[in-house]
Amino acid sequence: MSCKDSNLPLVSVIIPSYNHAEYVQDCIQSVIDQDYSNIELIIIDDGSKDNSVLKIEEMRTVCNARFVRFEFRHRSNLGLCATLNEALEWCNGVYTASVASDDIWMKHKTSAQVEYLNHNPNSIGAFGGIILIDQHGQKTMDIARDSQKYKFNDIFLHKHFLPAPTNLCRTEKLKQNAYNPNLKIEDWDMWLQLTKENGSLDYIDDNYAFYRRHDNNLSGNLDIMHNGRLEIIEQYPSHIKYKEAIAAAHLASFFESDDKKLCFLRKSVMYYPLIVFTSKFLRALKAYVLSFLWKITSYYK
Repeated sequence: MSCKDSNLPLVSVIIPSYNHAEYVQDCIQSVIDQDYSNIELIIIDDGSKDNSVLKIEEMRTVCNARFVRFEFRHRSNLGLCATLNEALEWCNGVYTASVASDDIWMKHKTSAQVEYLNHNPNSIGAFGGIILIDQHGQKTMDIARDSQKYKFNDIFLHKHFLPAPTNLCRTEKLKQNAYNPNLKIEDWDMWLQLTKENGSLDYIDDNYAFYRRHDNNLSGNLDIMHNGRLEIIEQYPSHIKYKEAIAAAHLASFFESDDKKLCFLRKSVMYYPLIVFTSKFLRALKAYVLSFLWKITSYYK
């Protein structure tokens, strides 16, 4: 396979690295193994305190040989958003993807998504399904949906499925926006920025990445995730869907919570009473009632 095929659109790949010495080489190798040739790889280590920099340096030779362009920078810690914005300034590709240094891509990801975006000019980005893996790389769950195009309101109201490890977006659109360092959930905020004018982010019914779940995942911290969602919604106080979005955020946290389910359910109704007529609320209510009945039954056994 040629590493330099100018007939194909250049794809920029960003790996923000931070304290993933155990996983970062697997991540880089999955980009090397892409069956798409015209790729530039940009890695910025954000002040890792482990051996991440050494692990990345060990792969410099193979990266220089494989990619059209390979850039690696390491510096003191500035945070994920600053790292992504810095890397984005370096990107020369028609399309850009970012992947966390503990996740892994499937070989066909880039080629399939480039083909899709080439044939769908109104689509700003392409996404796909994920397979969850644990800290040892063992598969735990396959998460996928039917293909769908998501507009701003879909994303704002949590009616979307856009797994961050599978993103591939038009570089021009990304550079017109920026990752906000004051927010915890940088990807959801960016998806809203990309679609606030027009266009869609499209989910393709195909698995593209292995998403690693371990103790350090932000997505595993419910309080941070919930407050992060509310912070993003607060950027749109005059939007017609503002209160509905807050209710939807509480409902999303309901499904992720173990001990605050009733609180999240009540608040969703408090902010937007009409949410009780939605299928997602009815699903949540059913799940809560069944859980409550199971606890009572268990108590009296």
